[in-house]
Amino acid sequence: MARSQHSTLRRFITFSFLGTDTNRGLLTLRVLTCLCLFMKHGYEKIFTFSEMAQFFFDPLHIGHVPSLIIATISDGLCSFLILFGIATRWACIYMFCNIFVAWALCHHFIFWGRMVGDHGELIVLYLIFLIGIFVAGPGAYSVDAWLERKP
Repeated sequence: MARSQHSTLRRFITFSFLGTDTNRGLLTLRVLTCLCLFMKHGYEKIFTFSEMAQFFFDPLHIGHVPSLIIATISDGLCSFLILFGIATRWACIYMFCNIFVAWALCHHFIFWGRMVGDHGELIVLYLIFLIGIFVAGPGAYSVDAWLERKP
């Protein structure tokens, strides 16, 4: 195989023609994951709050409404904070705690679900995402990074 064909094949296989940009990767992860989380969980909590308040699970025995408020802040507000990279690490801690409590006390650490509604693997993926963003930070394309650059 000619040298140029080998180089072209290598670039095709490794996608090296795209280059590497960790900040672009962090932005993509933040935006796509938090949009999904908000659309599935945040939206319903914000716009059906009064209907959910009557029967929302109360794992910490603090009441249905306070439990729903905590979850609404997590899924509704913190998902947008992480999406835009505002107080990202604090929002990650808050969301992680909320989702972990739900996984532990509502879903009983179920990972491989056999019934409808068992989605432990998705919960674990959200937890992994939050740990990753907490450790890596929001990246350069975030309000946090913009604030760091300001004198």
